[in-house]
Amino acid sequence: MTDTVIRALDERDAHLFDAHPDPLGAAEAHRRTRHRPDWKRVALRDGEVVARGAWWGGPDDTEPLNINWFDVAEGEEEAGAELLRSAPWQVELEMNLPGGWREDPGLRSAAEARFTAVRKAGYELLVERFLYRWTPERGLPERPGRLVFRPEPDDAVFFDALRRIHSATLDTHALRAVEEGGLDQAAQEELDFFHWCPSPREWWQVAYTPQGDPVGIHIPAHNPSGPCIGFIGVLPEHRGRGYAYDLLTECTHFLVEQGADFVSGATDQGNFPMAANFTKAGFPVERERLNFHVPRTGSSH
Repeated sequence: MTDTVIRALDERDAHLFDAHPDPLGAAEAHRRTRHRPDWKRVALRDGEVVARGAWWGGPDDTEPLNINWFDVAEGEEEAGAELLRSAPWQVELEMNLPGGWREDPGLRSAAEARFTAVRKAGYELLVERFLYRWTPERGLPERPGRLVFRPEPDDAVFFDALRRIHSATLDTHALRAVEEGGLDQAAQEELDFFHWCPSPREWWQVAYTPQGDPVGIHIPAHNPSGPCIGFIGVLPEHRGRGYAYDLLTECTHFLVEQGADFVSGATDQGNFPMAANFTKAGFPVERERLNFHVPRTGSSH
């Protein structure tokens, strides 16, 4: 077997990235995603592409935020691992798979080849998530009408709410941030992300009871792929009343009122209450995502 050649691509040879089978439907999943040619890398053997990876970031980012497209031919797991190990960026890897992929032997085999390569490169599974997509034919979920929603210009209000929400959270990324740097880090990471999103800051809202008690927050957003449920969070003292559903329906209505013709959402598969809310609100699972990370020094993950 000849040696593997790892190549970074540019505009001239970007076509090489497409010279690889796509059994998991990544091209369709990324039809709205813009990848920079110089953030794409391929592994070649005898001139044939045996693995590929696309690193991704926002239009103004100088370095990628994650890898969101990684493929490897079965039997070429070591080449795929070398593609990842030799990259200049060690960032989180997102693997988007068709819903129900475990039940299809072909899809499962293709996915497991990628998992093997990823683990050989030093990555570990962080979390599995459901990816949802609401479209107008599903019908807008009815607003329960129990809460009052108001915009809030002060970031300090959201920072405090995020600290309280993440003091008892089921979200794996938030739990990792709390473990590494406490509630302040978890709250700040959320704020930084939503300021990074291209959607207006004025969209962020606080939910109140009719008596004026704050209940939680919701952040309608646009990420670079389109309109999405950015964040839904209920303050700990108001949990157990189903308010997350109220926040989700309001967030959906808000985005549609801003012209959205679809709305994306996501939650950890272990967050059963939020998954149930998405289903109730008419959001079907479109794909599943596995997030892998390189454990940080000193991390217990």
